Amino acid sequence: MAIAPFRNRRDPAARLLALAGILLICLAPGIARAEPYRWNIPDWAPPPAVPGDNPMNASKVELGRRLFYDRRLSINGTISCASCHQQDRAFTDGNRVSVGVTSQPGVRNAMTLTNVAFLSTLTWANPSLTRLELQAIRPLLNQHPVEMGMYGKEPELIGKVASDTDYPRLFRAAFPETKGRIDLSSIVRALAAFGRTLLSFNSAYDRYKFGGDASALSDAARRGETLFFSDRFNCGRCHSGINFTDSTYRGGPRPNAVFHNTGLYNIDGHGSYPKADAGLRIRTRAPGDEGRFRTPTLRNIALTAPYMHDGSIATLPEVIRDHYAKGGMAAHSGQGASPLRNPLVAGFSISAAELDELIAFLDSLTDHEFVTSKKLSDPFAAPRR
Repeated sequence: MAIAPFRNRRDPAARLLALAGILLICLAPGIARAEPYRWNIPDWAPPPAVPGDNPMNASKVELGRRLFYDRRLSINGTISCASCHQQDRAFTDGNRVSVGVTSQPGVRNAMTLTNVAFLSTLTWANPSLTRLELQAIRPLLNQHPVEMGMYGKEPELIGKVASDTDYPRLFRAAFPETKGRIDLSSIVRALAAFGRTLLSFNSAYDRYKFGGDASALSDAARRGETLFFSDRFNCGRCHSGINFTDSTYRGGPRPNAVFHNTGLYNIDGHGSYPKADAGLRIRTRAPGDEGRFRTPTLRNIALTAPYMHDGSIATLPEVIRDHYAKGGMAAHSGQGASPLRNPLVAGFSISAAELDELIAFLDSLTDHEFVTSKKLSDPFAAPRR
Protein backbone atom coordinates (compact mmCIF):
# COMPACT_ATOMS: atom_id res chain seq x y z
CA MET A 1 0.00 0.00 0.00
CA ALA A 2 1.62 3.23 -1.12
CA ILE A 3 1.57 6.06 1.38
CA ALA A 4 2.07 9.71 0.46
CA PRO A 5 5.49 11.02 1.54
CA PHE A 6 5.80 13.45 4.40
CA ARG A 7 5.48 17.07 3.36
CA ASN A 8 7.50 18.35 6.28
CA ARG A 9 10.76 16.46 6.54
CA ARG A 10 12.10 18.94 9.05
CA ASP A 11 9.57 17.82 11.65
CA PRO A 12 11.52 15.47 14.01
CA ALA A 13 8.49 13.31 14.74
CA ALA A 14 7.60 12.96 11.07
CA ARG A 15 11.21 12.20 10.14
CA LEU A 16 11.52 9.52 12.80
CA LEU A 17 8.22 8.01 11.78
CA ALA A 18 9.32 7.90 8.17
CA LEU A 19 12.62 6.24 9.06
CA ALA A 20 10.85 3.70 11.23
CA GLY A 21 8.61 2.81 8.31
CA ILE A 22 5.47 2.96 10.38
CA LEU A 23 3.40 4.11 7.45
CA LEU A 24 4.72 1.35 5.19
CA ILE A 25 3.65 -1.62 7.28
CA CYS A 26 1.69 -3.91 5.00
CA LEU A 27 0.28 -7.24 6.11
CA ALA A 28 1.46 -10.02 3.83
CA PRO A 29 -1.08 -12.48 2.41
CA GLY A 30 -1.57 -15.61 4.48
CA ILE A 31 -0.64 -14.07 7.84
CA ALA A 32 -3.05 -14.97 10.62
CA ARG A 33 -5.32 -12.12 11.58
CA ALA A 34 -7.56 -11.50 14.57
CA GLU A 35 -11.31 -11.33 14.17
CA PRO A 36 -12.42 -8.06 12.51
CA TYR A 37 -13.85 -5.34 14.69
CA ARG A 38 -17.65 -4.98 14.78
CA TRP A 39 -18.79 -1.36 14.61
CA ASN A 40 -21.57 -0.34 16.99
CA ILE A 41 -23.15 2.48 15.00
CA PRO A 42 -26.68 3.16 13.73
CA ASP A 43 -27.69 1.98 10.28
CA TRP A 44 -27.81 5.54 8.92
CA ALA A 45 -24.18 6.29 9.84
CA PRO A 46 -21.29 5.01 7.70
CA PRO A 47 -18.36 3.18 9.33
CA PRO A 48 -15.03 4.98 9.27
CA ALA A 49 -12.49 4.20 6.59
CA VAL A 50 -9.77 1.86 7.87
CA PRO A 51 -6.30 1.74 6.26
CA GLY A 52 -5.27 -1.63 4.87
CA ASP A 53 -2.05 -1.69 6.88
CA ASN A 54 -3.83 -1.35 10.23
CA PRO A 55 -6.96 -3.52 10.20
CA MET A 56 -9.31 -3.27 13.15
CA ASN A 57 -9.83 -5.99 15.72
CA ALA A 58 -11.36 -5.92 19.18
CA SER A 59 -8.11 -6.83 20.93
CA LYS A 60 -6.24 -4.00 19.22
CA VAL A 61 -8.94 -1.50 20.20
CA GLU A 62 -8.81 -2.56 23.84
CA LEU A 63 -5.02 -2.37 23.80
CA GLY A 64 -5.25 1.12 22.31
CA ARG A 65 -7.68 2.17 25.02
CA ARG A 66 -5.24 1.13 27.74
CA LEU A 67 -2.35 2.90 26.04
CA PHE A 68 -4.48 6.03 25.56
CA TYR A 69 -5.05 6.28 29.33
CA ASP A 70 -1.61 5.08 30.46
CA ARG A 71 0.49 7.86 32.02
CA ARG A 72 3.61 5.73 31.68
CA LEU A 73 3.72 6.77 28.03
CA SER A 74 5.00 10.17 29.19
CA ILE A 75 8.60 10.71 30.29
CA ASN A 76 7.77 11.40 33.94
CA GLY A 77 4.54 9.43 34.24
CA THR A 78 2.37 12.50 34.80
CA ILE A 79 0.20 12.69 31.69
CA SER A 80 -1.43 10.40 29.17
CA CYS A 81 -3.20 11.03 25.87
CA ALA A 82 -6.37 11.32 27.94
CA SER A 83 -4.94 14.21 29.97
CA CYS A 84 -5.61 16.51 27.02
CA HIS A 85 -8.55 14.47 25.70
CA GLN A 86 -10.91 13.82 28.61
CA GLN A 87 -14.00 11.75 27.94
CA ASP A 88 -16.44 13.87 29.96
CA ARG A 89 -15.37 16.92 27.94
CA ALA A 90 -15.90 15.09 24.63
CA PHE A 91 -12.17 14.32 24.61
CA THR A 92 -10.92 17.89 25.12
CA ASP A 93 -9.35 19.32 28.28
CA GLY A 94 -11.18 22.55 29.14
CA ASN A 95 -8.01 24.66 28.88
CA ARG A 96 -7.28 27.50 26.48
CA VAL A 97 -4.18 25.64 25.31
CA SER A 98 -2.76 22.30 26.38
CA VAL A 99 0.21 21.92 28.72
CA GLY A 100 2.85 19.18 28.49
CA VAL A 101 5.05 17.32 30.98
CA THR A 102 7.44 20.27 31.34
CA SER A 103 4.55 22.66 32.14
CA GLN A 104 5.29 24.39 28.84
CA PRO A 105 2.00 25.65 27.36
CA GLY A 106 1.27 24.95 23.74
CA VAL A 107 -0.23 27.47 21.34
CA ARG A 108 -3.44 25.66 20.40
CA ASN A 109 -6.61 24.44 22.00
CA ALA A 110 -6.99 20.65 22.26
CA MET A 111 -9.44 19.62 19.55
CA THR A 112 -12.23 17.18 20.31
CA LEU A 113 -11.67 13.59 19.19
CA THR A 114 -15.37 13.19 18.45
CA ASN A 115 -15.63 11.23 15.18
CA VAL A 116 -11.96 11.95 14.50
CA ALA A 117 -11.85 9.03 12.07
CA PHE A 118 -14.06 11.01 9.67
CA LEU A 119 -11.83 14.07 9.39
CA SER A 120 -9.92 14.82 6.20
CA THR A 121 -7.04 16.25 8.25
CA LEU A 122 -6.41 15.84 11.95
CA THR A 123 -5.11 19.11 13.35
CA TRP A 124 -6.03 22.77 13.24
CA ALA A 125 -3.74 23.68 10.35
CA ASN A 126 -1.58 20.86 8.96
CA PRO A 127 -2.96 19.39 5.73
CA SER A 128 -0.36 16.60 5.71
CA LEU A 129 -1.66 14.94 8.88
CA THR A 130 -4.37 12.75 7.41
CA ARG A 131 -3.78 9.43 9.21
CA LEU A 132 -4.41 8.65 12.85
CA GLU A 133 -1.27 6.52 12.82
CA LEU A 134 0.78 9.60 12.03
CA GLN A 135 -1.09 11.88 14.38
CA ALA A 136 -0.86 9.49 17.35
CA ILE A 137 2.92 9.66 17.45
CA ARG A 138 3.13 13.43 17.64
CA PRO A 139 2.18 13.98 21.31
CA LEU A 140 4.70 11.30 22.26
CA LEU A 141 7.62 12.84 20.37
CA ASN A 142 6.83 16.54 19.91
CA GLN A 143 9.57 18.94 20.97
CA HIS A 144 8.04 22.29 20.10
CA PRO A 145 6.11 22.32 22.32
CA VAL A 146 7.03 19.33 24.46
CA GLU A 147 3.93 17.24 25.17
CA MET A 148 4.64 13.74 26.53
CA GLY A 149 8.41 14.18 26.28
CA MET A 150 9.45 10.85 24.75
CA TYR A 151 11.55 12.16 21.85
CA GLY A 152 14.89 10.34 21.98
CA LYS A 153 13.50 8.08 24.71
CA GLU A 154 11.77 5.58 22.46
CA PRO A 155 13.63 2.54 23.87
CA GLU A 156 12.60 3.61 27.36
CA LEU A 157 8.99 3.91 26.23
CA ILE A 158 9.02 0.45 24.66
CA GLY A 159 10.73 -0.97 27.75
CA LYS A 160 8.05 0.42 30.06
CA VAL A 161 5.31 -1.13 27.98
CA ALA A 162 7.08 -4.47 27.54
CA SER A 163 7.79 -4.83 31.28
CA ASP A 164 4.11 -4.52 32.22
CA THR A 165 2.43 -7.73 33.36
CA ASP A 166 -0.53 -7.37 30.98
CA TYR A 167 0.73 -5.67 27.86
CA PRO A 168 2.66 -8.60 26.28
CA ARG A 169 -0.51 -10.70 26.28
CA LEU A 170 -2.58 -7.84 24.89
CA PHE A 171 -0.07 -7.18 22.11
CA ARG A 172 -0.09 -10.87 21.11
CA ALA A 173 -3.89 -10.78 20.80
CA ALA A 174 -3.87 -7.45 18.93
CA PHE A 175 -1.01 -8.21 16.54
CA PRO A 176 -0.93 -11.96 15.83
CA GLU A 177 0.83 -11.27 12.51
CA THR A 178 3.96 -10.13 14.42
CA LYS A 179 3.46 -12.50 17.37
CA GLY A 180 2.82 -9.52 19.59
CA ARG A 181 5.99 -7.58 18.90
CA ILE A 182 6.08 -4.43 21.04
CA ASP A 183 7.60 -1.48 19.23
CA LEU A 184 6.75 2.10 18.37
CA SER A 185 4.82 0.97 15.32
CA SER A 186 2.49 -1.33 17.23
CA ILE A 187 1.94 1.23 19.99
CA VAL A 188 0.96 3.88 17.47
CA ARG A 189 -1.27 1.54 15.47
CA ALA A 190 -3.15 0.45 18.61
CA LEU A 191 -3.71 4.07 19.62
CA ALA A 192 -5.02 4.83 16.14
CA ALA A 193 -7.38 1.84 16.24
CA PHE A 194 -8.89 3.06 19.51
CA GLY A 195 -9.20 6.55 18.05
CA ARG A 196 -11.35 5.21 15.22
CA THR A 197 -13.89 3.94 17.76
CA LEU A 198 -14.54 7.42 19.24
CA LEU A 199 -17.84 7.64 17.39
CA SER A 200 -20.70 9.88 18.45
CA PHE A 201 -24.05 9.35 16.72
CA ASN A 202 -26.61 9.34 19.53
CA SER A 203 -27.34 12.98 20.28
CA ALA A 204 -30.88 14.29 20.66
CA TYR A 205 -30.53 15.77 17.19
CA ASP A 206 -29.51 12.39 15.75
CA ARG A 207 -32.52 10.71 17.32
CA TYR A 208 -34.77 13.43 15.91
CA LYS A 209 -33.23 13.86 12.46
CA PHE A 210 -32.23 10.32 11.61
CA GLY A 211 -34.05 8.14 14.15
CA GLY A 212 -37.51 9.53 13.60
CA ASP A 213 -38.08 10.52 17.23
CA ALA A 214 -40.07 13.76 16.96
CA SER A 215 -40.01 14.20 20.75
CA ALA A 216 -36.19 14.20 20.96
CA LEU A 217 -35.86 17.88 20.01
CA SER A 218 -37.43 20.84 21.78
CA ASP A 219 -39.35 23.49 19.86
CA ALA A 220 -36.56 25.98 20.62
CA ALA A 221 -33.92 23.62 19.22
CA ARG A 222 -35.98 23.11 16.05
CA ARG A 223 -36.16 26.86 15.55
CA GLY A 224 -32.43 27.00 16.19
CA GLU A 225 -31.86 24.38 13.51
CA THR A 226 -33.72 26.57 11.01
CA LEU A 227 -31.58 29.56 11.96
CA PHE A 228 -28.38 27.51 11.76
CA PHE A 229 -29.01 26.40 8.18
CA SER A 230 -30.51 29.69 7.01
CA ASP A 231 -28.86 31.94 4.41
CA ARG A 232 -28.98 34.70 6.96
CA PHE A 233 -26.62 33.00 9.40
CA ASN A 234 -24.74 30.66 6.99
CA CYS A 235 -23.49 28.39 9.81
CA GLY A 236 -24.23 25.26 7.80
CA ARG A 237 -22.03 26.33 4.89
CA CYS A 238 -18.86 25.37 6.76
CA HIS A 239 -20.32 23.21 9.54
CA SER A 240 -21.91 20.83 7.08
CA GLY A 241 -22.65 17.17 6.58
CA ILE A 242 -22.99 14.34 9.03
CA ASN A 243 -20.07 15.58 11.12
CA PHE A 244 -20.87 19.31 10.99
CA THR A 245 -17.60 20.20 9.28
CA ASP A 246 -16.63 20.69 5.65
CA SER A 247 -13.44 18.67 6.27
CA THR A 248 -15.00 15.22 6.24
CA TYR A 249 -13.51 11.98 4.90
CA ARG A 250 -15.44 8.75 4.31
CA GLY A 251 -12.94 6.74 2.30
CA GLY A 252 -11.76 6.63 -1.28
CA PRO A 253 -9.76 9.52 -2.75
CA ARG A 254 -9.04 11.89 0.08
CA PRO A 255 -10.59 15.34 -0.47
CA ASN A 256 -8.61 18.48 0.00
CA ALA A 257 -8.69 19.72 3.56
CA VAL A 258 -10.65 22.94 4.02
CA PHE A 259 -9.30 25.85 6.05
CA HIS A 260 -10.91 29.21 6.78
CA ASN A 261 -9.99 32.59 8.22
CA THR A 262 -12.88 33.80 10.39
CA GLY A 263 -11.40 37.22 11.11
CA LEU A 264 -10.52 36.41 14.70
CA TYR A 265 -7.43 38.64 14.51
CA ASN A 266 -6.33 41.60 12.41
CA ILE A 267 -3.38 42.95 14.34
CA ASP A 268 -1.85 45.20 11.70
CA GLY A 269 -4.89 46.07 9.65
CA HIS A 270 -3.75 43.67 6.92
CA GLY A 271 -5.14 40.51 8.51
CA SER A 272 -2.14 39.39 10.55
CA TYR A 273 -2.48 36.93 13.42
CA PRO A 274 -0.24 36.63 16.51
CA LYS A 275 3.27 35.47 15.60
CA ALA A 276 2.87 32.42 17.83
CA ASP A 277 0.37 30.89 15.41
CA ALA A 278 -0.38 32.15 11.91
CA GLY A 279 -2.44 29.06 11.02
CA LEU A 280 -2.03 27.37 7.65
CA ARG A 281 0.57 29.94 6.62
CA ILE A 282 3.08 28.20 8.91
CA ARG A 283 2.97 25.23 6.51
CA THR A 284 2.45 26.87 3.13
CA ARG A 285 4.17 30.21 3.78
CA ALA A 286 1.56 31.76 1.49
CA PRO A 287 0.46 35.19 2.77
CA GLY A 288 -3.15 34.44 1.86
CA ASP A 289 -3.14 31.49 4.27
CA GLU A 290 -2.61 33.74 7.29
CA GLY A 291 -5.13 32.82 9.99
CA ARG A 292 -6.71 29.90 8.15
CA PHE A 293 -7.70 26.93 10.31
CA ARG A 294 -9.69 23.75 9.79
CA THR A 295 -13.42 23.82 10.54
CA PRO A 296 -13.99 21.90 13.79
CA THR A 297 -16.92 19.52 14.20
CA LEU A 298 -19.85 20.87 16.19
CA ARG A 299 -20.77 17.51 17.62
CA ASN A 300 -20.65 17.77 21.43
CA ILE A 301 -19.75 21.45 21.04
CA ALA A 302 -21.48 22.37 24.32
CA LEU A 303 -18.85 20.31 26.18
CA THR A 304 -15.69 21.55 24.48
CA ALA A 305 -15.23 25.13 25.72
CA PRO A 306 -13.20 27.29 25.39
CA TYR A 307 -13.42 27.82 21.65
CA MET A 308 -11.38 28.75 18.57
CA HIS A 309 -7.90 27.46 17.73
CA ASP A 310 -6.36 29.30 20.69
CA GLY A 311 -9.18 28.94 23.20
CA SER A 312 -9.65 32.71 23.17
CA ILE A 313 -13.47 32.69 23.35
CA ALA A 314 -14.93 31.28 26.55
CA THR A 315 -18.57 30.48 25.76
CA LEU A 316 -20.88 29.62 22.88
CA PRO A 317 -22.96 32.82 23.26
CA GLU A 318 -19.74 34.82 22.89
CA VAL A 319 -18.75 32.82 19.79
CA ILE A 320 -22.08 33.61 18.14
CA ARG A 321 -22.94 37.08 19.46
CA ASP A 322 -19.50 38.64 19.88
CA HIS A 323 -17.62 36.99 17.03
CA TYR A 324 -19.68 35.73 14.11
CA ALA A 325 -22.58 38.15 14.47
CA LYS A 326 -20.08 41.01 14.36
CA GLY A 327 -18.37 39.68 11.25
CA GLY A 328 -15.31 38.47 13.15
CA MET A 329 -13.94 39.88 16.39
CA ALA A 330 -11.26 41.83 14.54
CA ALA A 331 -13.96 43.96 12.96
CA HIS A 332 -14.56 45.50 16.38
CA SER A 333 -11.02 45.61 17.73
CA GLY A 334 -10.01 48.95 16.25
CA GLN A 335 -8.45 47.56 13.06
CA GLY A 336 -11.64 46.93 11.12
CA ALA A 337 -12.65 43.79 9.25
CA SER A 338 -9.80 41.52 8.28
CA PRO A 339 -9.15 41.56 4.52
CA LEU A 340 -8.30 37.86 4.78
CA ARG A 341 -11.49 36.64 6.45
CA ASN A 342 -13.82 34.27 4.64
CA PRO A 343 -16.58 36.25 2.87
CA LEU A 344 -19.16 34.05 4.60
CA VAL A 345 -18.21 35.72 7.89
CA ALA A 346 -20.13 38.85 7.00
CA GLY A 347 -22.00 39.38 10.26
CA PHE A 348 -25.71 39.30 11.03
CA SER A 349 -28.25 40.65 13.48
CA ILE A 350 -29.51 38.28 16.16
CA SER A 351 -32.04 38.81 18.93
CA ALA A 352 -31.70 37.43 22.44
CA ALA A 353 -34.45 34.91 21.70
CA GLU A 354 -32.75 33.75 18.50
CA LEU A 355 -29.45 33.37 20.33
CA ASP A 356 -31.15 31.14 22.89
CA GLU A 357 -32.69 29.06 20.11
CA LEU A 358 -29.39 28.65 18.30
CA ILE A 359 -27.73 27.56 21.55
CA ALA A 360 -30.58 25.09 22.14
CA PHE A 361 -29.85 23.55 18.75
CA LEU A 362 -26.11 23.31 19.47
CA ASP A 363 -26.89 21.74 22.87
CA SER A 364 -28.92 19.08 21.05
CA LEU A 365 -25.70 17.88 19.37
CA THR A 366 -24.44 16.56 22.73
CA ASP A 367 -24.20 12.76 22.89
CA HIS A 368 -24.39 11.83 26.57
CA GLU A 369 -23.84 8.14 25.83
CA PHE A 370 -20.55 8.98 24.11
CA VAL A 371 -19.13 10.88 27.08
CA THR A 372 -20.10 8.19 29.60
CA SER A 373 -19.55 4.97 27.63
CA LYS A 374 -17.55 2.42 29.61
CA LYS A 375 -16.01 1.13 26.38
CA LEU A 376 -14.30 4.48 25.90
CA SER A 377 -13.48 5.13 29.56
CA ASP A 378 -10.31 4.90 31.64
CA PRO A 379 -9.55 1.19 32.30
CA PHE A 380 -7.25 2.16 35.18
CA ALA A 381 -9.91 4.13 37.06
CA ALA A 382 -11.56 2.75 40.17
CA PRO A 383 -14.90 1.06 39.40
CA ARG A 384 -17.88 3.38 39.62
CA ARG A 385 -20.33 2.84 42.48
